[in-house]
Amino acid sequence: MTGPALSAPRTGPGTEEVDLRHHGDAEVRGADLTGLTDLAVNVRAGTPPAWLKAEIAASLDGLAAYPDGRAARRAVAVRHGLPEGRVLLTAGAAEAFVLLARAVRARRPVVVHPQFTEPEAALRDAGYAVGRVLLAERDGFRLDPAAVPDDADLVVVGNPTNPTSVLHPADAVASLARPGRTLVVDEAFMDAVPGERESLAGRVGVLPGLVVLRSLTKTWGLAGLRIGYVLADEGTVAELARAQPLWPVSSPALAAAEACCAPAALAEAAAAAEEIAADRAHLLARLGAFPEVAVAEPAAGPFVLVRLPGAAAVRAGLRARGFAVRRGDTFPGLGPQWLRLAVRDRATTDRFAAALADVLGDAPR
Repeated sequence: MTGPALSAPRTGPGTEEVDLRHHGDAEVRGADLTGLTDLAVNVRAGTPPAWLKAEIAASLDGLAAYPDGRAARRAVAVRHGLPEGRVLLTAGAAEAFVLLARAVRARRPVVVHPQFTEPEAALRDAGYAVGRVLLAERDGFRLDPAAVPDDADLVVVGNPTNPTSVLHPADAVASLARPGRTLVVDEAFMDAVPGERESLAGRVGVLPGLVVLRSLTKTWGLAGLRIGYVLADEGTVAELARAQPLWPVSSPALAAAEACCAPAALAEAAAAAEEIAADRAHLLARLGAFPEVAVAEPAAGPFVLVRLPGAAAVRAGLRARGFAVRRGDTFPGLGPQWLRLAVRDRATTDRFAAALADVLGDAPR
């Protein structure tokens, strides 16, 4: 396997060659969205479910009191079979990246790309020069642990990785852990993987320096509520908690966290993961009918990454036909020929495939 390349460290304003703060929601903001089908944001469609809305609504009667996160923290700990001291609740997984940048002392932080860009953005904002390990398309965007520098004392990797949808083997990721290094594994989409195979959540407190981040916003449709959590050893959790403001997670978000960790909710999430896998297979089959479209495979997340000529024009053409898709050129290691597509139900995929055929048929050859 050809190893990925380590970029030169860079930091400071104006040095970003891509917009690290561009995210999928930008594709569906600020314009008349009537009739626009959202394939740009990776939140599961049709969420939150009615029972979860009811739990959140019931929490509103307690808004006069300051938030008390003990029950939600306990629920998360039970869900992962960990002591409560290894759990920190956050205002979405994105807050965790800011806390890590503030609290973890690192000499050489490295982010494995392409992946979610907030970890690098948060580290840069904290004044760090950030190194990049760039995974290559020719290697299927798969992680090569040997490409991570031995002296990197803070390593960030996604699993499954946004936007590539690659699910790295747990043992490959775990091999990056060592004394003196903080290994941050972004598992924001792991609950969309059947069986959560390859998760390292159960090894927190066993592998040295392991920090696992989880989000409840994707599967449950809570992006507007902001709820996620950190799993780490007790010392790291305490350091991150000291970097948080008081009462960082609202009472409705705490109620949602507790509800989403209940056995019935976990069973519903497991069923949703199986459904997503079937819907993704349908999307991949439809994309396979277009010879000009190359898909990064195997895909394991609730989205797929595709490369095609004239992607910017295709994206504009799809939008004119009612579909918003995520541009890929704001992810380090990708370029203007890439797009990310969220997995939706089969009927939506069929409509999208018809629109894509229309756009590609109009494109100059």
